[in-house]
Amino acid sequence: MDKIRVMLVEDHVLVREGTRELLDREKDLRVVAEAGDGEEAVGLAAVHRPDVVVMDIALPKLNGIEATRRIKATNPSIAVLVLTAYGNDQYVFPLLEAGAAGYLLKDISTHDLIKAIRAVHVGESVLHPAIARKVVDYFAKRAGGQGEGDLNELTRRELEVLRLAARGMTNREIAGALAISVRTVQVHLSNIFGKLGVSSRTEAVLHALRKGWITLEDVL
Repeated sequence: MDKIRVMLVEDHVLVREGTRELLDREKDLRVVAEAGDGEEAVGLAAVHRPDVVVMDIALPKLNGIEATRRIKATNPSIAVLVLTAYGNDQYVFPLLEAGAAGYLLKDISTHDLIKAIRAVHVGESVLHPAIARKVVDYFAKRAGGQGEGDLNELTRRELEVLRLAARGMTNREIAGALAISVRTVQVHLSNIFGKLGVSSRTEAVLHALRKGWITLEDVL
């Protein structure tokens, strides 16, 4: 089984080394690179092409927002998982808009971090509960122009899959709810990503929230 290749971006050496030690204990994870600042992160991502980047925000030289934006611009298949102490709006929304697949606060457990890395690697969305509510409220209140022309980009089934994904359901859970195979769910998500020009569930859900295709009731 191929291991999930992870890059850690954290300016505190002790924290970074401790996280690496914990991740390297997992049979399916391998830390392939470490960066102590944003510029280094962008460069190492281009060289090592990790599957997942665990990204802090407050970084020297280049902050996590801009580092995420540059990594996603040149390597859209890389999943960026934000791990930070900051849950402020000024960080949350720019990072998600920059293409981050997940946003976690540092009060989570090691188990939850490992679970999140595995989830974003297979295209699932991972948001800390406090962040998820903030995001849903923000876009639900601002959903405008939900034009039917735009909505017609997705089939009825694709929209059903996207709405269930917005609730945080896994591919297997979505398959069970719709009585289809997991493979079919993956195909639908792939088609959704292609039509919307995104590379993760998080980006797809944000797009749908902005357009008004998904409402607060759909997510709860």
